This record gives sequence, structure tokens and C-alpha cells, in this order.
Amino acid sequence: MTRTLRPRFWETIPLNRLNTDEWEALCDGCGKCCLNKLEDEETGEVVLTRVACRLLDGESCQCAQYPIRHQFVPECIVLSPKTIEKNLYWLPETCAYKLLWNEKPLPAWHPLRTGDPETVHQAGVSVRGLTVPEFDVPDEEWEDHIIDEPLGH
Repeated sequence: MTRTLRPRFWETIPLNRLNTDEWEALCDGCGKCCLNKLEDEETGEVVLTRVACRLLDGESCQCAQYPIRHQFVPECIVLSPKTIEKNLYWLPETCAYKLLWNEKPLPAWHPLRTGDPETVHQAGVSVRGLTVPEFDVPDEEWEDHIIDEPLGH
């Protein structure tokens, strides 16, 4: 059963009270969470690499097997109201889940605000065209692919 999204639900409903459709709708489709990250063991700093999860479609910025992704990538993190707090450190700065957790508004380019899933790409916030498949880069070379987070305009 698909539920209808209430207008501007993200401004009035706490994250832990969203239904499944509302929770999923918060994802802007940037693809940044599907980039492999490196964490400095001493400082805890997390950096992005251009090295994409094997399931990320670099053009659409969508997971090619989202409903069954754990069959292919068992370590893929399931973000939920129960897991968000412990996963905030690796979420992109522009992530709606992180923004709302920190009581900040969604950016003007967010698809929920524009009604258009392309605005995340038009704003330069997504990883469209920036990725390399993880099978093309040996693990020991991931550091050669560190990038700054695309923050857009």
C-alpha cells in the first residue's frame, strides 16, 4: 500500500514519526551516501572518495538493487530513525536526514521543495558523472580518489 505524502510533512512531523514513504521521500537522490568513504582512525574524520558502491548507477545516482541491496552489499547501512544518530558522522552535509536531525531546513534545490528529482543534479550537489566503480579501483588506491563533498550552489 502506497501512502500519500502530506504537503511539507518534513516541517511538522518529527523524524521518528514519519511513515515509510515519508522517510524514503527525504532522500534527495544525490548518491553521496553510496560513495565509499575513508575514516582516519586517529581523528575520526570521514572523507568521500569517487569510488562508488558496486550498486550505484553513476548517472541516475540511484541504487540499482535498493530493495535487495543487502544480498549484494551486506555492510550497506540501513538508515532509519533508530539508526540515524549513530550514523550522522558519515552522512553528507547536504543530507536531508542530517539537516532535519539538526533542525535545519531543506535546501531550495531539494526535490521535495521543487517537485523535480533533477534539481539535486542541476544544483551540482549530486555525484552524477563523478564516480568510478569500486571494482575498477583496488582498495589500496582509494586514497587517490578522495574528493570534496559536492555542495552545489
